[in-house]
Amino acid sequence: MGLSSLCLVTVSIYVLSTIVLFHLMVASSLQSYNTSTCHDDEIYALLQFKQSFVINKSASVDGSYPKISSWKSTRDPKSNCCSWDGVECDEKTGHVIGLDLSSSCLYGSFSSNNTLFSLVHLQHLNLADNHFNFSQIPTSIRNFPRLRYLNLSLSVFSGHVPSEVSQLSKLSSLDLSSNYDMFSNEELLRSLAQNLTGLQTLDLSSINISSTVPDTLANLSLLTSLTLNRCVLFGKLPGRIFKLQNLKVLSVSYNLALTGIFSNEELLRSLAQNLTSLETLDLSYINISSTVPDTLTNLFLLTSLILDNSGLSGKLPKRIFKLQNLKVLSVSYNHALTGYFPDDYSGSSPDLMSLTLTSTNFFINLPSLIERFPSLKELDVSSCNISEGPVPLSLGNLRDLIYLDLSNNKFNGQIPTMLGNLTQLTYLSLSNNYFHGSVPQSLFNLINLQNLYLGYNNLSGVVEFHMFLNLQKLTSLGLSYNNLELLAESRFLNNATTVLPKFEYLGLGGCNIREFPDFLRSQEALNELDLSGNKLQGQVPKWMWNISTQVLYINISHNFLSGFEKTAAVLPRIHLRYLDLSFNMFRELFFLPYLTSFLYYNIANNNLTGQVSPMICNMTFLEYLDLSNNKLIGNLPQCGGNFSASLEYLKLGNNSFHGNLPQSYTNGSNLRMMDISHNNFHGQLPRSLANCASLESLILSHNKFNDTFPVWLGALPELKILKMDHNVFYGVILKHDKKNLQFPVLRILDLSYNDFSGQFPFEYIFSGNGTTSITHDLEYYRIYSFSSVGYYSITIICKGVERYYPRVRGDLILIDISSNNFEGQIPEYIGKLQGTWSLNLSNNILTGRIPSSLSNLSRLESLDLSHNKLSGEIPQQLAQLDSLSKFNVSHNNLTGPVPRGIHFTTFDSTSYLENQGLCGDFLPKKCGNSEGSQLPPSTSEDNDSGSGIELDWKFVVAGSASGLLVGVVVADFVITKWNVWFIEIVAGGFVMLSISNFQDNGVCDGYVKQGKLVEAIKVMDEMEDNGVGANEVTYGVMIEAYCKEKKSGEAVNLLNDMVEERYIPSTKLCC
Repeated sequence: MGLSSLCLVTVSIYVLSTIVLFHLMVASSLQSYNTSTCHDDEIYALLQFKQSFVINKSASVDGSYPKISSWKSTRDPKSNCCSWDGVECDEKTGHVIGLDLSSSCLYGSFSSNNTLFSLVHLQHLNLADNHFNFSQIPTSIRNFPRLRYLNLSLSVFSGHVPSEVSQLSKLSSLDLSSNYDMFSNEELLRSLAQNLTGLQTLDLSSINISSTVPDTLANLSLLTSLTLNRCVLFGKLPGRIFKLQNLKVLSVSYNLALTGIFSNEELLRSLAQNLTSLETLDLSYINISSTVPDTLTNLFLLTSLILDNSGLSGKLPKRIFKLQNLKVLSVSYNHALTGYFPDDYSGSSPDLMSLTLTSTNFFINLPSLIERFPSLKELDVSSCNISEGPVPLSLGNLRDLIYLDLSNNKFNGQIPTMLGNLTQLTYLSLSNNYFHGSVPQSLFNLINLQNLYLGYNNLSGVVEFHMFLNLQKLTSLGLSYNNLELLAESRFLNNATTVLPKFEYLGLGGCNIREFPDFLRSQEALNELDLSGNKLQGQVPKWMWNISTQVLYINISHNFLSGFEKTAAVLPRIHLRYLDLSFNMFRELFFLPYLTSFLYYNIANNNLTGQVSPMICNMTFLEYLDLSNNKLIGNLPQCGGNFSASLEYLKLGNNSFHGNLPQSYTNGSNLRMMDISHNNFHGQLPRSLANCASLESLILSHNKFNDTFPVWLGALPELKILKMDHNVFYGVILKHDKKNLQFPVLRILDLSYNDFSGQFPFEYIFSGNGTTSITHDLEYYRIYSFSSVGYYSITIICKGVERYYPRVRGDLILIDISSNNFEGQIPEYIGKLQGTWSLNLSNNILTGRIPSSLSNLSRLESLDLSHNKLSGEIPQQLAQLDSLSKFNVSHNNLTGPVPRGIHFTTFDSTSYLENQGLCGDFLPKKCGNSEGSQLPPSTSEDNDSGSGIELDWKFVVAGSASGLLVGVVVADFVITKWNVWFIEIVAGGFVMLSISNFQDNGVCDGYVKQGKLVEAIKVMDEMEDNGVGANEVTYGVMIEAYCKEKKSGEAVNLLNDMVEERYIPSTKLCC
């Protein structure tokens, strides 16, 4: 055989072997293809599943898309469900083992016979972020015995979590979180712990479990992540939880009644010894109420520590900042938490990316903080009382910042232009500071900004709205209440090609806007709009109700608007929840027939006339209604306060309503506060008010009610304030032995100017624990919550001059039964009413002695017993009442010496008029001198004025409502007889207009009376040296004295000292 023949054979063999190999490969490939093709019954099941839901883009969050749209019919020969979006098949068997339809825009109800449950080979199921229309999780979930991963979070399931979930014994990951209408109990947790022993991640957040945490959860020894946020858990967290050595994530936040986390030393040791793998610890919004233990600094792998609003106090351990892996630290809203950064920079958490210290007492040196943590991406030091000064320029070095909040501090100067270099910023808040000057142009270079808040500063100048066109990602803008003038109309905005940012929130209050901005017409994504405190006048254009179907909040209060353009017969359905039209010039109530979804409606302080339309009865979801301070007349609609089962706050005061109150107040009413004062209502109180079990405050003042005392109101468990003054109530207040009729938490009672008689039953009315045992909780009376908090306020009228108290402390008692016909003796029991702040028994027929037990009322600031028939001596023990600043016992039959105490030497002599037997060094009649001169007779003015004290009540809403400040909060003040602060309420703040007629007790007052101002100043300096510090009353005395001496310069200096002490924000002297 020649060489050529041999080559031919070799080539032939090679070609043949190649062909054979190719066929083998094709055969193998075909076999593989055939085995990975899904089964017909599973194709059918998936297609039927697809048909059971509709595609609705609003069913999922942004970034979602309908995955099932790509699924094909079985008629298509290429149809292989293993290649469908979201479907995973077993490579060998072809069975569907995985289904990921998260964020797939699915909408519809889930039934137990859904074909999904025939996919029995499923190991992985993710249906998160869809909308299953409040259906229950079907019990057929048990049909997935092989399931290892189940995620049904954020999918609008409701009802009870079926026990069948705990039968999925192979689960390693279970997430049912954020289904807000779903509930369960402790039994579910026990079943999960007993049956799902292989579980590694468990998230049941926002499911209402309402139980303690069972210690059997510690049986889940493989658990690496446990998340039980917002589950209404209570009691103590079991110590065995801290023995789960594999745990990397522990989060039990927003369980307000969960306690005992850091109070158990053994538990803390267990935490340090066993949770050495812990990376995330979130204990925010639970009741820790202790210091932060050093033990936490032993968790060396910790990357995220979140302890917000947990009642922490004391110092934050400095070693926390030495944790090398720490990236997130948040301890906000722990008002008693202090601390500072360690002096030694070495070893500080080098990669700390997020630091939140909001509303703490942490000492913050911002330049040092910036230098220490150069990797910060999020920095929130809002409400940290950072001292006055400019923003440090070194802040511009944090080039990675995406979130910066410096709001509610004392920063001043101009907004630094270097902030424009922080180009990664998506959130910037500088609101509620003292910045001045113009808005820097550099801010308009922050093209990634989504939220910008500059409100409540002293910024000035003109801002043209087209300047924001460069910030196309901006969704929230707050410019309210500066000195800015916003020009919202320009050729740029009116250009048809102009693309404006799609705002969700616009805070443009107090921006000197003169007409409704036309660009609002195109803001179809708008949720909240604040145009309050501008110069809008005329009519509200009808297109305002056509801005956006998403709008929830509109505030156009404090303008000069007088009416509404007629709206079209048909408008797009909007979901408006909050409408504030107060402080305008409207003459008629505004209603849109279909706006029955209102939660908050305020049209107070307008010129409304006529009767209230019965259309108000259609507002069945209303929680807050304020029609006060108008000229409304007639009877209330028969639906009365019962038209909305959700109604909490009803304010109809200062109108001209008349007739009887509607009788229908049904069981289940949520009414918490009702003010119908200053009207002409008459007749009896409706007994159905006893059905309002949530009622906290009932204000009936200045009407013509003619009835006996409503003892049946004593059964209301939450009633704290009852004001019935200036009516025609009459008769004896009868005692009841029934414990359910004893006003258990009553704090404030005003029965003045009625016709009650007999003995006033202090022991009966004030027998509840809420009065005899004083709490030290500093909460204020809260009356309403719509992203805001309301507080009761009070105005005290002293001889015709008003003094306004914007917040009334919840632990104080005020009693006024003056100007009636009460008789008998004042009982010693009155000394048990700890917390009594003001007591007025004047203008009655009381006899006997002044009880010495009054000296037990350590907080008593005002006591008026004048115009009675009291006898005997003034108890010397009253000199112990250090807080007493208003005292009147005139027009009685008292004898003997006035108590020797510094308070009693400073009260005006008119406090003791018409008591022929009283004597004292400062009185005309000296003790021990029977020939002493007599007290001067009272003037006709004194006789006319009676006691000279009257309580008049006003109510305000204070707080932040969806980004809008709708009221004010100021500090408590001590009552004195003559000092008056006239307060002008300004949207977003308050201004003291004048200071007049100050008197103070104490040494300074004595020196001032003698004209020795230098000595008085020395006393104030000595007080400062001793660490005591002058109070606002002492400052007031001195300022007034300087005013009288025409020394306005010295008065202004003292006023500046007051401002530094934060007694008042600003003032104008009437020198």
